[in-house]
Amino acid sequence: MGILRSDVISHSQLESTGGSIVLDGVGDYLTFAASGAFSPATSDVTFELWFYLTDDSDFSSGSGNYYFFDMGSNGYRIQMYEGLIRFGIDGSTWTPPASGVSKSVWHHAAGVRQGNSLDLYLDGNHVGQKSTTASVTSTSLTIGNYGGAPYDGEPYGYISNFRFVKGVVYDKPFTPPKFELKNIAGTIVLGCQSSSSATDFAVTPSAITAQGNAAASSFHPDLKKDNTDTGVVFEDNTKFDTLSYMVPPRGTTTERGRGRGFRFGGDSPSKANHIEFVNIQSQGTAQDFGDLLTTLTQAHAGSSSIRSIIFAGYNAPANVADIQCITNATQGNSIDAGINVGGDFTRYVNVVSNEVRSVYGGGSPGYTATMEYVTNASLSSVTDFGDFSAGGMYSAATMNSSTRGIFAGGYYNPGGGATQLNTIQYITIMTTGNSQDFGDLVANSGGPHGICSSPTRGIAWAGGNTIQYLTIPTLGNAADFGDARSTGFNSGVSFSSHTRGVAGGGYNNPGSGNNNQKYMNYVTISTTGNASDFGDLRTIGSSMGGSSDCHGGIS
Repeated sequence: MGILRSDVISHSQLESTGGSIVLDGVGDYLTFAASGAFSPATSDVTFELWFYLTDDSDFSSGSGNYYFFDMGSNGYRIQMYEGLIRFGIDGSTWTPPASGVSKSVWHHAAGVRQGNSLDLYLDGNHVGQKSTTASVTSTSLTIGNYGGAPYDGEPYGYISNFRFVKGVVYDKPFTPPKFELKNIAGTIVLGCQSSSSATDFAVTPSAITAQGNAAASSFHPDLKKDNTDTGVVFEDNTKFDTLSYMVPPRGTTTERGRGRGFRFGGDSPSKANHIEFVNIQSQGTAQDFGDLLTTLTQAHAGSSSIRSIIFAGYNAPANVADIQCITNATQGNSIDAGINVGGDFTRYVNVVSNEVRSVYGGGSPGYTATMEYVTNASLSSVTDFGDFSAGGMYSAATMNSSTRGIFAGGYYNPGGGATQLNTIQYITIMTTGNSQDFGDLVANSGGPHGICSSPTRGIAWAGGNTIQYLTIPTLGNAADFGDARSTGFNSGVSFSSHTRGVAGGGYNNPGSGNNNQKYMNYVTISTTGNASDFGDLRTIGSSMGGSSDCHGGIS
């Protein structure tokens, strides 16, 4: 039985440890003396590392090569090529290139060969796969540059916790490691962890040489020291109720915060102040959670695992600029966050979020192209983010991973009347800047109002009964998923866990008048097919806001 330590209750209290190597882009890299250990033939292998770019000028313009590691001719490598990351075997096979890399952010990359499959993961998300039968015969390894003669392929920035393992470490999407990487079974190389020596590796089959000015750095991705005597460690929300005893969180840490979806306000048929919730992993009728500060419709929401944030909306006859929030785990009324979205934003704003930030923009009737963000934990102020590159819009279908936010479809008003869009745009949530083109929807859509995505796939519930999906870490057009219940719905609400997407409410308009409804549909996000019955909202409604404590932007 493990010990329960009162001095170390959560991962955040463990010691941050380790280091990295720093590269200035001018001849700095590590080389290894030749070894047969670098020649795994067709064996299963895993390569992983953390990287942090301080200059992306070479690839942000769509050119340039950065080699995070390379094994030379007929060897493995993970590489940035013309702004996209890929994993493969020199002269043979490469995974499809993937986007999602930003400078001034620590990213985790992993390349895995399992049998005849090459798989690339970025920040735990599966972003590429390719088949291969190649046998790897290289005997060299270079970290931070091309594996041949000196070559202009060195990244500007830092590489930390490089590990090469003979075997499969990851075979599905995962949460990037929270602890310093260890010498596990099959480890061939483990290093870039020292803050004092660039060549101090925990595991290496041959001598290492630091080329140029490659040096150790104390800058690292805030990984923790996973001591063997730590005892039981809880993930979060741990506290001392008194000085003499501790009440651990209820349930297992993997079960907490993984199943609540919320509906906020709406027309039912008059303006409502309802907050309802469902348990996404089960089915049934929604339950009462509490009330909004006022009757509210046309509000959209973002969320972390801890709280949901409701942005703006409409309370006839005036637009509402307030930002409200609830604590997801505690039933009760919403509270005023003490800040507001300002005059540029009104109702039907588009919202994406991850654990740290919620980014909102657009809206009706102002049709602004501006985006702003708030920090979920503090909600102390609003900060400019950038603009929608396609112009002002509102009521898009939104989805996200932990790094990327997607705005799909929506409406715009080019001089009168609402026109549906089929464009898809994306942002990198933890940076700032204008949105970029992602691709197109199968059909124009003004989606239900809420985030619906797993960490790798987004679901767009169209205004009729069409369901579409896209792969978040890549770029490209959406594809058909299946159909919602045959009657269809408009201006409904949606939310998701990592595995299940739910949408419901809205109105069915078969030709005359609006017929608000309350049924809900659900799909299994990783599959395709028609939606199944979930249950009902407590009250009929349309133009509602939606959120969850477990969507694709929350790991």
